[in-house]
Amino acid sequence: MSKKFLTDVIAQSADMPAAAAGRLAADIIAAIKGQIVETGRFTIPDFGAFVVRETAKRTALNPKTGEKIAVKAGAAVRFKASPALKEAAFAGLKKAKRKAAKG
Repeated sequence: MSKKFLTDVIAQSADMPAAAAGRLAADIIAAIKGQIVETGRFTIPDFGAFVVRETAKRTALNPKTGEKIAVKAGAAVRFKASPALKEAAFAGLKKAKRKAAKG
């Protein structure tokens, strides 16, 4: 999903100008970021959750040279889909496979 996609959906569903929808989309994204920074988690019911997970310090290999490189510890935001989203995605996949088989 892109910010433009979110802006277009907001503009169509709320009958508002694209500029106002763009500002609203930016505010929504900023609010989500703020919640993730503050609590380490953001959940949308029936969609899923964004969760911050710590990554450990490790040693990696440069694939080009084979040289060992030290990678610092850090954090990553992961997405965990809700059961409802997983079920809907699976149903859509099955439908796409049936459609492809017909054509």
